[in-house]
Amino acid sequence: MNTISKIEKLYGKVIFEGRISVLTGMHIGRSMEFAAIGAVDNVVITDPLTKYPIIPGSTLKGKLRYLLARTKSNTGYLSDIAQESEEIKRLFGSMGDKEKAYVSRLQFFDLFINEESVEAIKKADTDLYVTEIKFENTISRSTAQAMPRQIERVPAGTVFDLKLIYNIENEEEFEQDMANLFEAIALLEHDYIGGHGTRGYGRIKIDISHYECKFAQEETVRAVEEILKPMLQ
Repeated sequence: MNTISKIEKLYGKVIFEGRISVLTGMHIGRSMEFAAIGAVDNVVITDPLTKYPIIPGSTLKGKLRYLLARTKSNTGYLSDIAQESEEIKRLFGSMGDKEKAYVSRLQFFDLFINEESVEAIKKADTDLYVTEIKFENTISRSTAQAMPRQIERVPAGTVFDLKLIYNIENEEEFEQDMANLFEAIALLEHDYIGGHGTRGYGRIKIDISHYECKFAQEETVRAVEEILKPMLQ
């Protein structure tokens, strides 16, 4: 059984805030047990209260980890989570290690549409309430017949509010953790999030506009600022 042998000391928390801008239509889907005739085939995941689309924190975390793990692999292929390097495990967490479990230093939140963005989409001529429909067509190789389908997308121009929290558990590892985080963000900006990315869906821009170091000694706050200032320029 994997165990967390020691709880690391908490030297402080760094709270990042910013936004994710959708550059091309984005589809992060959810399952449908029933679809009426003529209904959209693939719908996006939404907030159950507002019915607005969201970007689940787990989706963002998983994509960032996946891209970073691919670049850090020394085997020529994507390693199993248990075989990932410690720098990835401590940043994103790992419960698959038989000897030691790692609690993620990064905390992710579900991303909700910015209110200004909601109002702009409502005024736009989209197919649905705050989303659009993209008609896709595939050709069956066996019958040569077209198989049209409708995919719901978050339209380009939509903006989501972003929040991340990083726990400072080892001051000497902070700079490397931040370098890895911003490398993963840069990789994602040159990749995609959600489905159908190879057809142009899910291109995004990530902007971190503000950070705050809390619950930390003054010397830790100064060290954090010295490391983050050039990274955020």
